[in-house]
Order: sequence, then structure tokens, then C-alpha cells
Amino acid sequence: MNKALLYIHGKGGSSQEIEQYKPFCVNYYCFGLDFDYSVPGQAKEIILASFKNLHERYEKVSILANSIGAFFSMLSLQKSPVEKAFFISPILDMEKLILDMLKWSGVTEKELFDKGEIDTDFGEKLSAEYLCYVRNNPIKWNVDTEILYGENDNMTSIETVNNFVKKHNAKLTVMKNGEHWFHTPQQMEFLYNWLQSVSAN
Repeated sequence: MNKALLYIHGKGGSSQEIEQYKPFCVNYYCFGLDFDYSVPGQAKEIILASFKNLHERYEKVSILANSIGAFFSMLSLQKSPVEKAFFISPILDMEKLILDMLKWSGVTEKELFDKGEIDTDFGEKLSAEYLCYVRNNPIKWNVDTEILYGENDNMTSIETVNNFVKKHNAKLTVMKNGEHWFHTPQQMEFLYNWLQSVSAN
């Protein structure tokens, strides 16, 4: 076995989460990394460096990413030789999500750029600089990708997911009544079964 799996966590997550996934990825040596998602350029450097380090040691390197970790995976590794990608509740269109959050907050894009940053009542800090970074760094993704999506995901719409799947020829699994955050026993069992299945080859 000369394959590695790099885990890229979502908001509030950590590299240690890879431990819960290891039993379901038996064909891989599994690794996790920690990064600060609020600084896109820095996060990109950390992810890219970690991938390069693994690729020097292993013949094939795949990625497992959760939520915003999927966005940063694509941002960082779109020009890297990623073997496969496994995305859990991925953020697939960051610009749309930011604009949606502006609408949820009753804030216009002009107001965001006038103020620079805005704190929302749902705990997210929106930044004009961040939005500009996303727009100035478009993603072109050409990796064999498996997606797990919860039917009731409140962060990414099914339309966004379907558009991504169609454009990138990705494979999609939808959990009925699933959420963006897989956390109940039933949801986690579904996630583990999915991961075991898609990572088997």
C-alpha cells in the first residue's frame, strides 16, 4: 500500500478528526492538518505544502475534506496531482455563499465594501477582502471527486451541488434528511458507510 489520504477539516474542526475516519479508509495511510480558514492565502500555502510533502513519500495522494475544507482543497490543489477527492458537505461556490450570507444579514455588497468587514448575527464575519480574494482566484477542478451531501444542507443548495457535479463529472450521494453537519448516530453511520464504499478502490 503506497497511498496517502490528507484530511482537510471544516470550520471549528481539527486534524484529529481524521482518527474517526481511519477505520473506514483502510487502503490509505491517513494524515490530517490544521489551518486557519479565515486567511485564504495562508491556508492555501499550508495545504499545498502538506500535499507536496506527502506526494514525495507516497505514490498516490487523495484528499478527504469537510465543508469549507473542500473549498480550500480545490483552491490549493487544483494544479496538483490529486488522485481522488472525497468531499463531505462541501462548500462548492464560495462567492455565492458569501453573497447569500449578505442577503441573510440584510446587507448589500456596497455596504460590505464601504465598511470592509461586517459581523453577522449568525456568527460569521464577512470581509470585502475575502470576497475579492475568492473572485480573483477562480477554481478549475479536474479531479475524480465523490461528494456526500445532506438533503437539508443549509449552506449549499442542491442546485449548486448539481451544477458542480455536472460541470466536473463528480459523483454524488445524497442522504435523505441529512444536514450540513453530519453528527447524529444515523448520519454518522451513513457517512462512514459512504466513506468505506468510495475509498475501497
